[in-house]
Amino acid sequence: MAWQQTEPIMNQKIQFAFRAKSSANFSELCREYGISTKTGYKWKGRFETNGPEGLKEKSRRPRSSPEALSEEVVCRLVRIKESHRHWGARKVQAIYERSWGKAPSESSIKRVLERCGMVEKRRKQRAATPSGRLTSDEPVSAPNDLWTVDFKGWWKEGSGRSNPLTVRDAHSRYILELRHLDKGDTASVRICFERLFERHGLPKVIRSDNGPPFASSQALLGLSALSAWWIALGIGLDRSRPGCPQDNGAHERMHLDLKREVQALATERVERTTAERQAHFETWRHEFNHERPHESLGMKCPAEVYENSPRSYKASEQVILAYEGMEVRKVQRIGYIQYGKEHYQVSTALRGWEVGLKAVGRERADVYFGTLFIGWLDLPSRAFKAVLESEKPARQERLAKALGVGAGVPLRSAAPRCEARQPQRQDNTQAA
Repeated sequence: MAWQQTEPIMNQKIQFAFRAKSSANFSELCREYGISTKTGYKWKGRFETNGPEGLKEKSRRPRSSPEALSEEVVCRLVRIKESHRHWGARKVQAIYERSWGKAPSESSIKRVLERCGMVEKRRKQRAATPSGRLTSDEPVSAPNDLWTVDFKGWWKEGSGRSNPLTVRDAHSRYILELRHLDKGDTASVRICFERLFERHGLPKVIRSDNGPPFASSQALLGLSALSAWWIALGIGLDRSRPGCPQDNGAHERMHLDLKREVQALATERVERTTAERQAHFETWRHEFNHERPHESLGMKCPAEVYENSPRSYKASEQVILAYEGMEVRKVQRIGYIQYGKEHYQVSTALRGWEVGLKAVGRERADVYFGTLFIGWLDLPSRAFKAVLESEKPARQERLAKALGVGAGVPLRSAAPRCEARQPQRQDNTQAA
């Protein structure tokens, strides 16, 4: 017989213990009651020692728990989590240590938060498809080695919409800019970058996608008026490959946090002014930079790692491109330059800027914009040949890798031949 649910279990245990004293086949008796011989001997021994009291269930809880957290500690952990609902146990631990010293273990904190119903179940993320990682010949080992830029994408906010511009330092994770823009045009974005450059200095490289205003798929080397300005300032370009957001993965991950923690709060049907939206963004940006610990930074905050660039910028100073040993031509409003008696169509993205020309024999003149080789003038045919045109496949591949066209690597000059002096404000805000 197995334990009978209709009869109190305690009575069954006592009955078993009495029968065990005289049973000739102990194993058969245990099978009758549906228990193992080990359990049978345990109950028999307890009954013989302590009588019926020995058969009562005993608590398995330890008499003492030296690792048990005090009510005060638990309350502190809960308060931290309530202030940062989307943070995990490791970040909660780091914040606790900043305020009160040694913190409970990560596993203990997780158990506390789980008991309080404060742990969100995360969706299983699809494994990333193996692909070539965007590489740069400029190593990212210090602040301002690489800035990443993108638009978050439109989301509804009351009856309005928001599409914030985000700029981030790749090394420190410091969010340099999080700005609501009514329009994401070249002029608006340039104003933002002028403020950033004046406040933080110039980075070595800027990584963007291939969309406007950062690039133009129809223009020479994908240049836009904005990216042409960056090149003129001596900033390298680093483009992600079309359809490959993982090339700018850390920036996209920051966008997920922004969406979860800010966009989710904008579900109420309330119309906000631009100033109110921006204040909301600044609050979150300050928390991200100055309060949120990052595992990749040894649980430091981005503000503890970031420092301004030594390359200063003043919007009031004019950008002068010095082409040493070259002839200089200004790109006209409709994208032409004059060389000799002929006019050559170069690119409207470079209008207002000067380019350098270096004669190569009698039939060719190489054209540079800053340190960027953009093509050459074919004098016999009276045509401008953009780089990669009329080249053999092997050379195309090499140039693509060097210039970042279709290969997902930064735009670089094949042979730097000029220097950009410190920057000048120039009215080049028209779209390419």
